[in-house]
Amino acid sequence: MNIDQQKSILTIALLAAFADGDKDDAEREEIRRIAQSLAGDAGMADLPRIYQDVLLKRTSVQTAAQGLSDASHRQLAYEMAVCVCDVDGRQTPAERSFLASLKGALQLGAPQTDAFDLEADTLVDVAEKAVPVSAAAATATAARAAGPAAAAAFTASPTTILPTAQEAALDKSILNYALINGALELLPQSWASMAIIPMQIKMVYAIGKTYGVELDQGHIKEFIAAAGVGMTSQYLEQFGRKLLGGLLGKAAGRTIGGLGSAATGMAFSFATTYALGQVARRYYAGGRVMSTAMLRETFQGLLGPAKQMQADYLPQIREKASTLDAGKIMAMVRGA
Repeated sequence: MNIDQQKSILTIALLAAFADGDKDDAEREEIRRIAQSLAGDAGMADLPRIYQDVLLKRTSVQTAAQGLSDASHRQLAYEMAVCVCDVDGRQTPAERSFLASLKGALQLGAPQTDAFDLEADTLVDVAEKAVPVSAAAATATAARAAGPAAAAAFTASPTTILPTAQEAALDKSILNYALINGALELLPQSWASMAIIPMQIKMVYAIGKTYGVELDQGHIKEFIAAAGVGMTSQYLEQFGRKLLGGLLGKAAGRTIGGLGSAATGMAFSFATTYALGQVARRYYAGGRVMSTAMLRETFQGLLGPAKQMQADYLPQIREKASTLDAGKIMAMVRGA
């Protein structure tokens, strides 16, 4: 895949990210930061320029699609766009309209897209049922109504100290979620990485429950955003690293569990998940009194050491990835 083809696919992914018109300033800034960081590798597409072209409407789906003559590249571009639209939940009417126009621009029909659409929709369905959509606790609802910044420090509760054995079990659980998410990122299937965020939501839910706090999906998503882990931007970063590193190649048609060259790369989602789990642990153990600024500072402080850890755990991540298939992924997200 040459630089122009990379540019076309990245342009389509960014257009999908902004298709719903609902990206707040923090998410835009995070995507801009990712664009700058990914452009640091020699010989790669100029991501900051691509980002500006998309944001300032200097490009279009039709223009980007014209740069993709290879059928597998067009298929990959569509799959990436679906994942970007689905990663934060069900598609909005604007996102469905965007994907319909993209399908036409890429000259893809039902035979090329129906199977993937079904897999992605199934994962969204399973993810929605994995963690309660609403909780009995009125505080979570009030926190979301107050906005992400307020939600991060809404309604303090007493500090909780767990028995040593329970602390060790929680540490092991966070590590296991990190290993699973690192493994998901190594799989070549486009939709497999979509399971990373539902797994993070399940992890935070379990941590909160350990400390006696009943959470719902809305509160958890607010918490993850308050910690500085944007959902759309997180997926774009995973995708960008794979694509620009040449790791995905012609991913369409590979069987689940066939790792390909992606297994030689680093699983960045291991570090993000591990750091997020440790932040959630401190937040709920400490009575939910951390401000948004403190949450983000704590997450960033933990992310560096977590990235160093992922190198040590890469053999285990690869081993776990080799055992995954579609059924196992769905079962993990569902909690079976």
